[in-house]
Amino acid sequence: MALFSFIRIPRPRTFLYLMSLRTGTEFIALFLLLNKISGLYGLLALLTGFHLSPFQLSMYLYSLLALAVIAYLAPHIRSQSPFHCLALSFVFVLDSVVNAAYTAAFGVTWFLVVSQHLSEKKGGTAPGPGGSTIDDTAGFTSPTYDNISHVDVVPQPNSGILSGGQEAATVGRPGEIGGQTSGPSLGHGVLQPESISSIIVICALWAFRLYCILIMLSYARFVLRQHITAVSRANTALHTGSKSQGMAEDPFSPHLAEGKGWKGKLGRIMVRVGKTYWLGGDDLDDDTWMAIGEARFRRKDADGTPGVIERERRRRSGTGPPPPMPQLQAAQGQHLRVQEAEGR
Repeated sequence: MALFSFIRIPRPRTFLYLMSLRTGTEFIALFLLLNKISGLYGLLALLTGFHLSPFQLSMYLYSLLALAVIAYLAPHIRSQSPFHCLALSFVFVLDSVVNAAYTAAFGVTWFLVVSQHLSEKKGGTAPGPGGSTIDDTAGFTSPTYDNISHVDVVPQPNSGILSGGQEAATVGRPGEIGGQTSGPSLGHGVLQPESISSIIVICALWAFRLYCILIMLSYARFVLRQHITAVSRANTALHTGSKSQGMAEDPFSPHLAEGKGWKGKLGRIMVRVGKTYWLGGDDLDDDTWMAIGEARFRRKDADGTPGVIERERRRRSGTGPPPPMPQLQAAQGQHLRVQEAEGR
């Protein structure tokens, strides 16, 4: 996509500066699996006769589908399979988008239910997807006594001298409506003090979720480019097999082993999404993987000591170390003459 060409996605090298990318990816996949198990418990609630809205039922069904896919892909993190790691990163990104949509929908519904509870125009079906279920289970939207702000406890005298307890009466005090005389609205629900604190917590959790997305993408990119280095051993440079200048060869090309069958077709589709990110060149700091790959295949000299050629090149170009001092040269010559005399 063109978006990846103009925006440089951050590429972290460690997870929270404490663990490697592989360890961080395994932790993220584990927590994702635990999160998706909630879909199973949600469907089990149907066996008890609990009513679910179609919107909630779709979320639980999606969670079960995502659980199966992640359980299939997660074991390949350790084996560093390029197709499975790349697919897992795309599944995590797609799951984040779907969860963001569900979170936004249920958040809007919750704020509308809160606004309806605080408004004067009560009654009717709670607005928003899943609003009826939230209205039934919230515990405060349908109280027995409406508009009671606090309760006073008034003790009463004992009816008899030998009675062992104290009698009391409760009197409810009506409260004022918080300035909302019209129907429920999203703005009224959001501006409540408890709603603002909830929004702050949700934003903090989603900021960490975005960081986890970068970790998953970075690890998939590392595995993909490491595989490119391994299959490019016949080339003197990593980008030789690519048709586009500055781009590495697609590891899912039809003529390569990873490009066969449906996995190869799906892999080529995934690589096309942000092709510059997956296969494009990087800065010098990010190109260490290329330098390592080229160092493996650099031809050595006949005697297996490439350093000799380097010293000779530097001597001829005048960039080598300075010659030794005359005193050291004279001492070295005298030592060689003594060795020759002893040899005779």
